[in-house]
Amino acid sequence: MTTIKVYLSYIISNIKMVSDRLLNEIDKKRNPCVVGLDPIVERLPKQLINGDSFEDVASAFKNFNFRIIDAIYDLVPAVKPQIAFYEKYGYEGLKAFEETVDYAKSKGLIVIEDGKRNDIGNTSQAYAEGHLGKVTTLTSRKSSLGLDLLTVNPYLGTDGLTPFVKVCKENDKGIFILVKTSNPSSGEFQDRYIQVTEEEKKEFSELGLNLENNQTQLYNLVALQVNKYAQKLKGKRGYSSIGAVVGATYPSQAETLRKIMPNSIFLVPGYGAQGGSAKDLTNCFNDDGYGAVVNSSRGIIFAYAKHNEPEKFAEHARIATKSMIKDICLALEDCGKLPSIWKGGSF
Repeated sequence: MTTIKVYLSYIISNIKMVSDRLLNEIDKKRNPCVVGLDPIVERLPKQLINGDSFEDVASAFKNFNFRIIDAIYDLVPAVKPQIAFYEKYGYEGLKAFEETVDYAKSKGLIVIEDGKRNDIGNTSQAYAEGHLGKVTTLTSRKSSLGLDLLTVNPYLGTDGLTPFVKVCKENDKGIFILVKTSNPSSGEFQDRYIQVTEEEKKEFSELGLNLENNQTQLYNLVALQVNKYAQKLKGKRGYSSIGAVVGATYPSQAETLRKIMPNSIFLVPGYGAQGGSAKDLTNCFNDDGYGAVVNSSRGIIFAYAKHNEPEKFAEHARIATKSMIKDICLALEDCGKLPSIWKGGSF
């Protein structure tokens, strides 16, 4: 019995939280870049599509994704498939999604699902278990999709978020909670000023933020809740498995959000095709050069279109990935945030 306890203690002590695993992969690849795997039929190289059925589309997605992964897996720490591009093709599309996830993981990549899931009660629990944890069968509990991290929508409140946090803790997984998104109309709701409570005012003050008229934008209140979750699920490197989505297109807001969520890793969309520059996103990083991963989807996977060389789509994806890495790392270097361990990397 004693031997078993010692063995279990050893296993538990050596399990790395997903935040630690992600940071370790970032250091291994010497950059914080993520490639989004968002296939669109109309933009795929024509030679990949052999018919008009959903099965044909799914087969093309799988072929396209596998070759992109082969071209970039040694360059970046993670990929981010957006499930909407797959599930609209029903069972066949979801099968292509699952096979893409499995292939990416076989190449050592961290996989972030962009699914923006949420609901309440048992439904939220079901989403969390299906995408991140384990699901119940007649006689056992088994992993289903087995993603590493998932984007989550917070706007149903804490009873919609808590099941995800619980599943993350139980299964060494993580979430990125939407806080300030990169789309132009995000401010219609997220930027609305909200009256805060005395307790919230105190919490903001403790984080070094003094509010005018006891009001702040809604996204700051969401960030405050994210930070509360994050403090309970920090890894050995000081960063939490509870992260936040913060768009590259809003650099000044990112600076404030970085103060509110010092231990959360930011998933940063909006770089490249959506107009966010490398300089814009440096505020998403802490002074140590960590705390954010930057996603590019269309600018990487469809890079071949600028050169009209569909037969070389994977090669152009690799070139575009290297260009992104260089762009972001130089921007971090310029502002004094490039980790010393990254120097001499792909850029």
